[in-house]
Amino acid sequence: MITLGGTTYELSDPIVLLALGAAVVLLLVVILLIVSVRRAGQSALMTQHLASQMGGLGSRVNELSNGQQQLFGGLNSVSEAQAQQQAQTLQLMEQRLAQVNEAMGQNLSASAQRTAQSLGELQQRLQTIDKAQENITKLSGDVLSLQDILSNKQTRGAFGEIQLNDIVSKALPSDSYALQATLSNGKRADCLIHLPNPPGPIVIDSKFPLEAYEALRNATNDWEVNEAAKLMRSSVKHHIKAISEKYILEGETADGALMFLPSEAVYAELHANFPELIRDGFAARVWIVSPTTCMATLNTMRAILKDARMREQAGAIRKELSLLYGDVDRLGARVENLDRHFSQAAKDITEIKISAEKAGKRARRLDNFDFEELAKDDDPKVVPLASPKS
Repeated sequence: MITLGGTTYELSDPIVLLALGAAVVLLLVVILLIVSVRRAGQSALMTQHLASQMGGLGSRVNELSNGQQQLFGGLNSVSEAQAQQQAQTLQLMEQRLAQVNEAMGQNLSASAQRTAQSLGELQQRLQTIDKAQENITKLSGDVLSLQDILSNKQTRGAFGEIQLNDIVSKALPSDSYALQATLSNGKRADCLIHLPNPPGPIVIDSKFPLEAYEALRNATNDWEVNEAAKLMRSSVKHHIKAISEKYILEGETADGALMFLPSEAVYAELHANFPELIRDGFAARVWIVSPTTCMATLNTMRAILKDARMREQAGAIRKELSLLYGDVDRLGARVENLDRHFSQAAKDITEIKISAEKAGKRARRLDNFDFEELAKDDDPKVVPLASPKS
């Protein structure tokens, strides 16, 4: 419902609707006319602006044409300069390439010489390596032979005895020990050192508990380690007991003996993990030694032997010193006599020189016929010469 000037109109009335539609159409036409007028004015302005731009574009095209001609001339100049530059570059590249080829040829020749020299050295080194390989192969065979030797108890015992003999022969004089000496009980010792009393002769016996040591080294679990340790204790205790019973004889040998282990590794294993075996050896008066400690012990024994021999020879040394004193005394007397003879000889020589000087003076006077001076001599034995008769 719409009220205008006190009059009310219904929107559902067809006449009202028609009037409203006509008014809207009229309004739209007015708006379109206004927009068309504005657009026409803008089109005229744009046409005018476009015409001015077309004029400027024409002048720009002319300028562009002139610039294109100038650019074409510059491109020709650049092309010619580029052709000349390419020719010079090609010539320079050819020269450089020739130099590079020459240098490369020299380098290749020098490289070939160095390569040949290196190949020669490499061949020599390969020959050296081949020789070393042969030595290694031979050494491997020797190691396998040593393993075969150590795997047998008898040969292993012989190996220990040979090593013990070598150490003893280097440490002691040959008359101070005996190898494979037989004692009063019929037992044969590997080595008997003749030490003075006390302590007396001492036995060194070689033992090598290799099976127990290898079992201990090859053990992979606690049970195998325990079993190998039991075998080691049993083996070493057996050796200690055997040496104590066989080679410690009262009144014949020293109150103790040495058990020689020809392996530093076994000796170190005993001291590191089996100290009770070392104590058992002390209790049984059996001292366990390795090659190193055996050499040190033998050097101590050598000092003892030297001291004992010095004491044994003390009387002889005193006697020799007494004789030496007598010889020195006689030498002093003889030197004194000689000095006296030299003094007498010097006196005689002095007197002889005096007589010789006198004789020389007389000879010179006789040579000069100095008779008057001779006549004045007071010697009565001189006979004066008589004057000749007329």
